[in-house]
Amino acid sequence: MARNGRSVDWGFPRWRGYGSSREAVEVRLCDRHGCKEPGRCPAPKSPNSPERWYFCEPHAAEYNSGWNYFEGLSAEEAAAREAEETRAADGFAEAKHYGWAGPGDGSRSRDEMRALDVLELEPDSDFEAVRAAWRRLAKANHPDVRPGDADAATRFQAIQAAYDVLRVAEENRQWKPD
Repeated sequence: MARNGRSVDWGFPRWRGYGSSREAVEVRLCDRHGCKEPGRCPAPKSPNSPERWYFCEPHAAEYNSGWNYFEGLSAEEAAAREAEETRAADGFAEAKHYGWAGPGDGSRSRDEMRALDVLELEPDSDFEAVRAAWRRLAKANHPDVRPGDADAATRFQAIQAAYDVLRVAEENRQWKPD
């Protein structure tokens, strides 16, 4: 009796289920001492190094919780690196008008959070509260109200800039594509 050598995938290997190949599969164990789980999550051994550790998911999470990407850099160097990487990745950023979330759930940018701090507001404040705080602070620090006070003039400019940042962000949130 001849054995049928055909497989059930009719020559299309993608139709096979995962783990159904006949060859032996090499499994790399987690690099954490004493762990017997498969190490499927690569993690760098040091910043800017091509060498990798391979951890299971729980140990990768533990490793990443203490990871500091900017370790060993001064504050200026860290800010410069962050700005360079943000600038280089702008083409991959999601368009601002497709944001689905509302205030207070991580949808605000760093600039918006700074603007809310300048206006002395909470992160989940709506735009009506922003407008009210802007009016109140602008009236208190306007150069016509406090002539000759350089600190008030500087604060007034910061308040105006913060309001402009939040106004543009609100306009972008309100815009809906057709």
